[in-house]
Amino acid sequence: MNESNGYDIAKEKVNLETSQIPWKKLQRFFASGSAVYVAPDLDLVDVAYQFSIDNKDQVASWMQNNQLALVSDQQASNWFETDKEVWAVVVKPWILVQE
Repeated sequence: MNESNGYDIAKEKVNLETSQIPWKKLQRFFASGSAVYVAPDLDLVDVAYQFSIDNKDQVASWMQNNQLALVSDQQASNWFETDKEVWAVVVKPWILVQE
């Protein structure tokens, strides 16, 4: 198996683990500081894959560009009040969320 096939298989696995969920069901992750906001211009599956292979350089770049951050109190409050559904995927110990 070449590297490209491994990448594709890993991304497909992450894709299958991605789903929409009401933000209210993710409150415990937010409270524990493990809910990470992913900007809408990023591919949630690709971000989860980069987390899963511990690509610190890419993650740091997204953070520097304000495309990735812990979910803020304001975001959490807004999503809770509007009963928002978000896309989410778990990459332990994190849960990545995207509007």
